[in-house]
Amino acid sequence: MPKKKSPDENKPKVNNPNVLGLRAEVLEQPITDTLELNYMPYAMSVIVSRAIPEIDGFKPSHRKLLYTMYKMGLLTGARTKSANIVGQTMRLNPHGDAAIYDTRVRLSKGYGALLHPFVDSKGNFGKVYSRDMAWAASRYTEAKLAPICTELFRDIEQDTVDFVDNYDNTMKEPALLPTTFPNILVSANQGIAVGMASQLCGFNLGEVCDTTVAYLKNPDCDLSATLLAPDFSTGGEVICDSAALEDIYRTGRGSVRIRAKWRYVKGENLIEIYEIPYTTTTEAIMDKVAELIKAGKAREIADMRDETDLNGLKLTIDLKRGVDPDKLMAKLFKTTTLQDSLSCNFNVLVAGTPRVMGVQELLEEWCAWRTESVRRRIYFVLGKKKDKLHLLKGLKRILLDIDKAIHIIRETEEESMVIPNLMIGFGIDEIQAEYVAEIKLRNINKEYILKRVQEEESLRDEIDDLEDTLNTPKRVKKIIIDELENVKKKYAVPRRSTIVYGHEVEEYVEEEQIADYPVTVFLSREGYFKKITPASLRMSSEQKYKEADGPFQSFEASNRDEVMFFTDKCQVYKCRLSDFEDSKASVLGDYLPTKLGMEPEEKVVFLHLPGDYSGQLIFFFENGKGAKVEVKAYQTTSNRRKLTGAYSDKSPLCSIVALSADEELAAYSTEGRAVIFSTALMAPKATRSTQGVQVMTLKGKHHLSSVRRLEDTGITNFARYRCRSIPAAGALLREEDSDDKQLEIL
Repeated sequence: MPKKKSPDENKPKVNNPNVLGLRAEVLEQPITDTLELNYMPYAMSVIVSRAIPEIDGFKPSHRKLLYTMYKMGLLTGARTKSANIVGQTMRLNPHGDAAIYDTRVRLSKGYGALLHPFVDSKGNFGKVYSRDMAWAASRYTEAKLAPICTELFRDIEQDTVDFVDNYDNTMKEPALLPTTFPNILVSANQGIAVGMASQLCGFNLGEVCDTTVAYLKNPDCDLSATLLAPDFSTGGEVICDSAALEDIYRTGRGSVRIRAKWRYVKGENLIEIYEIPYTTTTEAIMDKVAELIKAGKAREIADMRDETDLNGLKLTIDLKRGVDPDKLMAKLFKTTTLQDSLSCNFNVLVAGTPRVMGVQELLEEWCAWRTESVRRRIYFVLGKKKDKLHLLKGLKRILLDIDKAIHIIRETEEESMVIPNLMIGFGIDEIQAEYVAEIKLRNINKEYILKRVQEEESLRDEIDDLEDTLNTPKRVKKIIIDELENVKKKYAVPRRSTIVYGHEVEEYVEEEQIADYPVTVFLSREGYFKKITPASLRMSSEQKYKEADGPFQSFEASNRDEVMFFTDKCQVYKCRLSDFEDSKASVLGDYLPTKLGMEPEEKVVFLHLPGDYSGQLIFFFENGKGAKVEVKAYQTTSNRRKLTGAYSDKSPLCSIVALSADEELAAYSTEGRAVIFSTALMAPKATRSTQGVQVMTLKGKHHLSSVRRLEDTGITNFARYRCRSIPAAGALLREEDSDDKQLEIL
């Protein structure tokens, strides 16, 4: 006989029975059904009920918290413990206490995330600009609603918005808050849903109110005329790009560049950063700067520390000697989050549907929603006044024969029949009869009767006015505009973020790492230039020149040094020695007119190494004048390679002399005269094209031929040619003071 199977053997087998010996039954389900039944409801809940703000500018968690505080009487009352607020909010918000408290912290004044905080806080709430500064627990802090919340809950009890059941149907909560201003544009907000996100930047309240008023008056108005740029609670500078702002205003997408504010303390040689971008933290900035210092990319910084205290944020950077603070900050803006971008994505729930809208669309939706709220409020007030008028009409009928009313009440045996008897006796309805029956005996007098009659007349006028308002869209707009202007007057504050236009911002261009080593430079009379290393010079020091060419100037320098070439066309060409290849004495070198791209027939007449741009250059002209110009007059912030108007063009150039300190020079004329004078007699000028002062008095057709340092002349009797003031005619050159050396421009 076949073996009989046990009941357990008839059950489906599974591969992984659990440790208790129980068997699990695996049910197959198509992945599409799993997504539709399990994932899609979750995704829609996150989008609609959690992460995306609605037209009033709030997410559900914000709205539930603020409404709870409103019902607790914290709009006008004293502060209460945050733990109490969190516990009460759980009646509307089923999330845990930590999540609710985190939400409340972000809305607080102490945290500083909003331009206009909704929670007036007391205690430690951390700071939005700090990653590590934690806020205190809810049992230690206190809070109440800020005064601006009056505009969030204005007329909320007058049917301005819909009320819905909370999660367990035990109480009602508002679906939206009836904000009297476009909070959606004022309060910064961000959220990440399923498959979408939202990022709204804040704008200045005064600018938003002005823009909304302008839009209500003319929907085709220019928004950028009143809504200048986003405004951030952490301040900083908004780098205004008209095209980028136009995209944000039109599409709701784009980015805004923000950078820190700083100041240079000259006496202590340090930089203080006192406002940073909204998108970063002090710790992130400090970490990045430390990384740059470690990598050797911020050698200008001696030390950096966080000196934030009760007076506010402050990051201090100690500079090394000789560091240009503007150039350093330009580098830090480029390489750290001291300059950052905020991506905008104006994704807002409208009637339960997420929509990415530009500023104009947001204003259109908000104005339509606010118009409906105002109309609902007017309907509510109108209904109340009509109800009161209805009661007064019944009272008026009674008052025509008050004795009859008293008689009916006295003759009625049962209390329940008083109302029906009054209705029959005077032809009024139950509501009117109930109102009449509740009048106190002391009010049945002539004065009371006259006041009620007069009140009926004023009520009729008010009802007519309210009905006219409902039928006149312009009057509804006027109400909204008046409320916006009132909000601006009460709560608007100056911009915190300064607007800086793009063309005013100097972009940092990272310089290549240039090797630093000593070189000797040579310039020939014909304009050939060579840069030779000491090792190459030791091997061969005899310079090669073209026929009829020869040495003109030579200097010892560094490969990183800047060099200026002055030409006979009143121009100067600036470059670095590193731009030239290392050469040898046995080659001709680079021909400067070709290398520098000079004009046809333009020649180099002088070479100068500016170094730190100290000292002066003296230009001497054939008309006997000399112009003493500060070298810093040739310093530029940009990488300009050619400067025009390097010196005066009123007379041909004779000589150029470079000075680090005042000394005596000898000037020669074609008449055979010479004069020795001190350069201290010449005042330095900041203008490059100055004509200077007369140095030597010339006769007839004679002109200045050259100017040299005393050690480069053959003069032995200095007293004969020395003068105490300029201009001077000089003395005729004696044979023993002349020399046969070729004159050079030094």
